[in-house]
Amino acid sequence: MNQTGGEVMEIWLEEGGTAGRIACPVEMRPGPGQYLLARAPEDRGSPLAETLFPSGYTLDGFISGPGLPSSWLPGTKLVLRGRLGNGFRLPENTRRLALASLGQTSARLRPLVSQAIERSSAVALYCDSRWSQTPYFTWPAELEIYPLAALREDLTWADFLAVDAPLGRLADLPAVLARTGRPQCAAQVLVEAPFPCGGMADCGVCAVRTRHGWKLACKDGPVFDLNELPWIP
Repeated sequence: MNQTGGEVMEIWLEEGGTAGRIACPVEMRPGPGQYLLARAPEDRGSPLAETLFPSGYTLDGFISGPGLPSSWLPGTKLVLRGRLGNGFRLPENTRRLALASLGQTSARLRPLVSQAIERSSAVALYCDSRWSQTPYFTWPAELEIYPLAALREDLTWADFLAVDAPLGRLADLPAVLARTGRPQCAAQVLVEAPFPCGGMADCGVCAVRTRHGWKLACKDGPVFDLNELPWIP
């Protein structure tokens, strides 16, 4: 597992908290749905490592947040560990991509928007959170945004679905995604949970019930195929 230095280059406020540009070696940039663990050695008020998911990429690193510690300022030096976890795997033949966020932010889904548009795929986002414009991400004209409740009616349109869901809302997936049964299109779910050990201690904080028993989102995920999750009536 790689470890390297990084630095907070910029910060700004988005819906849901503080986001920022993190400088790091290109080979350390996490893919969509993957994460890094970051620790600021000089920030003695935050002894635990922070989980950083990418919401975009730059030539010198990536964009992370919202949710960065308020104590991190431009110039804060970081120790980064990663890349960690299994991320999204967008099929090459995806032509109609549906994105759904059950949490307070859709930021972790932004890299998939860029991938889909580069492939000339149609993209629709379903969420009840505000989609923020940022210094490194503007609202693409190709992106359509709808309330989360509209997903049940529109899901037959998509040939691939990517979901960002807090661990505590996995039981809501049947009601959110379909009227009866599982959706027919392929689907993956990013499980948002605390990852304090980064897969090293098996602490169980991020345990997810699957069809094959309990798994840890920090190392078996955080992205799971929807078919791996039990369909809760």
